[in-house]
Amino acid sequence: MPFRSKQTLETWVDEFRTTREGGALVSVVVQDGADGADTGLVIVPLRSGSTEIFMQPVAVGDPRWSVSFGARSEDFELSAAELHGLAAELLIAASLCQFLQEKSVGHEERSAQQDHAADG
Repeated sequence: MPFRSKQTLETWVDEFRTTREGGALVSVVVQDGADGADTGLVIVPLRSGSTEIFMQPVAVGDPRWSVSFGARSEDFELSAAELHGLAAELLIAASLCQFLQEKSVGHEERSAQQDHAADG
């Protein structure tokens, strides 16, 4: 079954960091998808917006990614400089999302269980 594991996503995020500026605070966590598949969840904290962006594959085997903003319980105000900072952070997040989509095109990853069955 094609999916993007935490290990694969960590490798991709590391590659993103070395080929583009930004992304130092990005993290990857395990997310259980359909049938217990590790579909991966990428978290991008926003310093200027005091929330997080969550990126995840739209569906197992689909190269598209969705972006969600973490919930906020209250409004926040920004100065012009802080708004520029937020815009810069969002640009990095958008670049990362596009990068992950490009890496996902045609990507098929086998689970350890599938590898063991193929070897045996």
